[in-house]
Amino acid sequence: MPSDFNESDFVDSDFHASPKTSHHLSSGLAAASGSGSNRPPTRDELSAQVSETQQKLAELKRIQEELEQKRVALEEERRRQTEFHTGRQEMLHHLTRGVGLLEEAEFAARRDGEQMSKTLGELRAALEKIESIHEAVWTQENYPVELTKALTALENARMEWNSARLKWPLLSGNSPGANNGQGSDPGLLGNSSLTAHSFGGLCKLGLALTWPLAVVALLALAIFGVILLRH
Repeated sequence: MPSDFNESDFVDSDFHASPKTSHHLSSGLAAASGSGSNRPPTRDELSAQVSETQQKLAELKRIQEELEQKRVALEEERRRQTEFHTGRQEMLHHLTRGVGLLEEAEFAARRDGEQMSKTLGELRAALEKIESIHEAVWTQENYPVELTKALTALENARMEWNSARLKWPLLSGNSPGANNGQGSDPGLLGNSSLTAHSFGGLCKLGLALTWPLAVVALLALAIFGVILLRH
């Protein structure tokens, strides 16, 4: 007859002791691993970290210098572009104004030149007429007629001279700019010169211009009367 089953016969003492051993082994490994991660860095590791940090700083400094140079170049380009636009507008204004003023002055100078050339021709013609008078060739017969012609030439020359003096203040010894720039315009000069006189002055001026003609007319009538009386 078989004996009764006893569980203790199959209990291994080593097996029951192994969990404790496993626990202690696991605790030792964890302690070992924990002590390895919390250890301070070594001198070589610190030197490597310092070298890496210096390299990063040098790279950042290089990038900063490049950006600074780029910023300076952009500022210079912006300054030059602003100078170009400002100078362009300024020169457009000055040149447009200068061209307009010079064109107006050129037109006025050309007009004055034409008027002066005309006046010069009239004065030269009057001078030739005066110079062509020769009293030595007058005779007793043609004396009255030649005298009348001479007086008429003198009167015409005097009128030309007075007209030229009114147009050109230079002939009277005045500078062209004495009338605030109006000396270059003969029409304005003549009007301003005439309006500067009173009514009495204008009458005297008219008499000064016309009395030689009156004298010539009276002389011509007298000569004509003498010729009639002789016949």
